[in-house]
Amino acid sequence: MAKFTKTLIAAGLLAAAATPAFAADYSGDIHKNDFKWFQFNVMHTIDQMPYVDGNGFNDTYFEMEFGGRSGIFDLYGYVDVFDIFQSSHSDQHNKDNMFIKFAPRISIDGMTGKDLSFGPVQELYIANLFNVGGANGQFEAMTGLGADVMVPWFGKMGMNLYARHVNEGDGEQGWNGYQFSINWFKPFYTFSNGSFVAYQGYLDHLFDAKDSSTDGTSMFNGIYWHNDRFAVGYGLKYYNDVYGIQNGLEVAPGVHLKTTGFGHYFDVTYKF
Repeated sequence: MAKFTKTLIAAGLLAAAATPAFAADYSGDIHKNDFKWFQFNVMHTIDQMPYVDGNGFNDTYFEMEFGGRSGIFDLYGYVDVFDIFQSSHSDQHNKDNMFIKFAPRISIDGMTGKDLSFGPVQELYIANLFNVGGANGQFEAMTGLGADVMVPWFGKMGMNLYARHVNEGDGEQGWNGYQFSINWFKPFYTFSNGSFVAYQGYLDHLFDAKDSSTDGTSMFNGIYWHNDRFAVGYGLKYYNDVYGIQNGLEVAPGVHLKTTGFGHYFDVTYKF
């Protein structure tokens, strides 16, 4: 495991260690903590990576995003439809126009009926992640161990460590590397009318892929205003050799990929 990967995972756990966690409560009714949410997002991206150096990647796309909890099942997912305005200015124009992420987790505490919490770890899961679609007809499945971890200031963060299996991909097949993922949602300012501003985002770190010369990291940092029905936000996304593609990789004579830097995301959301 790369030094950066070990440092990243250790930092997440050490940051959490100062905050004790309460165990997940299933007493009396396994569905007592159920909830669900569903929303539509319209996103505009500037310099989304990877792209050919000197030609930033931009698009306006539609996203159906959803999540929730039902008994022992925890779920997050979204469906993206690219180039919704059929614009010749979109870098997704006349290309594959759909991507799906589906991330179900199964509570080990809930399955066993045991309190498995310890230190800052509130609950343990069998974590799964499926990515389908995109420019290269990707289909990858990941499985591993997940946890809800209490972190100072942030509160509950989801942390998952997956082994990655490529079912279909551009030159890839079979088990290939690992991914460590963190997600968070932290309201930090509330207005008198009940609306609030939140810092929300995620970090994905791909490592030890046998077909990649480097590890790959992406980190989304969003500042969003929310009320009961709408949200508006901006996200600054940091990429470092994203998808394990070495920054500056030559894909044709004189043509190089840019995979390290910053992208910008502008979002308007309607909540159901």
